[in-house]
Amino acid sequence: MVRAIKRVLVVVKTYPNLSVKYDELVCTAGILEDGSWVRLYPIPFRRMDYEKQYKKYDWIEIEVERRNQDMRPESFIPNMETLKIGAHLDTRDNWGKRKRYVLQNVYRDMGELISLAHQNKLSLAVFKPEKVIRFDDKEVSEQEHQEYQKKMAEILNQRKQMKLIDDGLKDIEPVSKPDYRFYYEFEDINSKKSKMMIEDWEIQALYRNCLQRRRNKQQALEDVHKKYRDDFALTKDLYFILGTTLEFHRRRARNPFTIIGTFTPKKRI
Repeated sequence: MVRAIKRVLVVVKTYPNLSVKYDELVCTAGILEDGSWVRLYPIPFRRMDYEKQYKKYDWIEIEVERRNQDMRPESFIPNMETLKIGAHLDTRDNWGKRKRYVLQNVYRDMGELISLAHQNKLSLAVFKPEKVIRFDDKEVSEQEHQEYQKKMAEILNQRKQMKLIDDGLKDIEPVSKPDYRFYYEFEDINSKKSKMMIEDWEIQALYRNCLQRRRNKQQALEDVHKKYRDDFALTKDLYFILGTTLEFHRRRARNPFTIIGTFTPKKRI
């Protein structure tokens, strides 16, 4: 297996997902200095030592190898033991340093993006919506919560059986299932409408923080709407970071993309 050291600007961290095989995992997407994208997975992010928990817009250096079970061209397996965290890109000059890398190749046509994904030419991209129609939410069902709790129990039981093996990871409780899913509905440059779920870790962290402060689900939801609808969509120069899911990419679904991150410098007046 060919391995290589890559220097990656971390742009996206998705919400942790549970896997009976791999435990709790996070997918990270980032950009190389030449503007090309990489997807790093699996990463047991919350179980790593704090000094190894990189932030968005940190440069990291890490050894990777191709992920054979994932045909998407940007997908790599990271060797977390080789991780080195470097400089952080701040938001000064209206995100000037970040724009230099993130906005090197921006798409505006969803049809073009979907076609490229179906040809397996890409699975990660920056997209500029022509118009945001609405920001929406949908409550996660009780059945989904129950299924999630069952998977969490399997993972915790598996950890107990593996106690004799020191994997160097913290033994924290897996993250809980989100209460809500969030969506943007938007138009592209050809007035084509799309509605996509937002799988960014930040939106769920925002909801949880608002819920902890407000102690009321409806008020927490209103706070999230204010941020993503009234702030991001109206006062920011909003871009989406899009990524395909492995299942829908493999099936060449009609639209295999979800929103895995947002890029939100201020609008130029």
